[in-house]
Amino acid sequence: MRQTPQIFLSMACGLFLCASGPAGAADVVFAQIASQSNPASMDNAKGLTTGIQVYFEALNAKGGVNGNKLKLEVHDDGLQAKNMVELTGKLIDNPSIVGLVGFLNTAGMTMLAKENTFGKSAIALIAPMQGDKNVVEAENVFPLRSGYADEIDALLKEAKNWGKDTVSIVNMNIGFGPILAELAQKRATDLGLKVVSHSVVDFSPDAQAASVSAAVKSVVAAHPKAILVLAAGMPAFEFIKAVRAVPEGLGQIYGLSVLRHSDLIAITGVNKARGIVLSQATPYPFTSTKPVITEYQAAMKAYDPKAALSFSSLEGFLGAKIAAEAVRRTGANPSRERVLGALKTMQEYNLGGISVNYSAQARKGWGGVDLTIINATGNLQK
Repeated sequence: MRQTPQIFLSMACGLFLCASGPAGAADVVFAQIASQSNPASMDNAKGLTTGIQVYFEALNAKGGVNGNKLKLEVHDDGLQAKNMVELTGKLIDNPSIVGLVGFLNTAGMTMLAKENTFGKSAIALIAPMQGDKNVVEAENVFPLRSGYADEIDALLKEAKNWGKDTVSIVNMNIGFGPILAELAQKRATDLGLKVVSHSVVDFSPDAQAASVSAAVKSVVAAHPKAILVLAAGMPAFEFIKAVRAVPEGLGQIYGLSVLRHSDLIAITGVNKARGIVLSQATPYPFTSTKPVITEYQAAMKAYDPKAALSFSSLEGFLGAKIAAEAVRRTGANPSRERVLGALKTMQEYNLGGISVNYSAQARKGWGGVDLTIINATGNLQK
């Protein structure tokens, strides 16, 4: 069974968690940076870590990989981009780290990708919680989850299938917002949908209220049958809360996987959140529709029975499975260089009903999208 991680402060690195204790000579160590201290990332970070640890522990209980035990170091960057960059540099300088897995921090990963950190340092980043192509297409990044473009495509096709042929697009003004809004407008046109309004909500708290009010007015005036929300965090929550407060804002809302439904419900209430369709960039974890979901559920029950099943813990579990497969392919003496080489030549790897495909030409994640809807009790269902 899992032991509670020891937590201590490091002046150099910030909050640091070592869930497995000091690594022995036969340990193969992967490292994760995901903030369990920042409320905005806490739940997803904990889920990712749980999933990785559970898979490693289940594997180690069977003897590990080629006689080696897999271990995880977890570092907390406070969801600060600068901290992630600094921490990543320290991990790269540590020769005992054979690879990176399950990173969470869009701004930090964007900086690392822009600097080509993973390419220059010849280290693999496996299954980051990220759908921005600028990150997942960076050198030596091996994605698991589907990209934002896949999610938008699935949501717009769903809208079309249900006769929602007029769409209002609402995006936040930073991060993926502007790029995805442009992509969504093009894809909507390709599908024969009419974009009747486009609004931008401001991420800055000082300008947020005014931008939300303007976005609601624009949507109300346009009378769309569907509202596509390309935002996360408070800009998205406040817009949905405000638009649902007016009679004209009761149309179908579609949102990306980054629009966390638990926070949405906490801020807007179940009644306003009910019926919102959210795309999911990882498979649905609550029903055993694929062999890997059955495997995941059994491992969670055996090694962390108190932890709830979640999209994020399944994502961590799948990322750990990819990492372990790379180690298996290196033979008895895994190293950073050999793990990276194994990933680059992995080709199609079936994790148990879903596959990733990594080669010199392209590195493709799952590529599928599950659509979920918030039901009357506030839960997600397919």
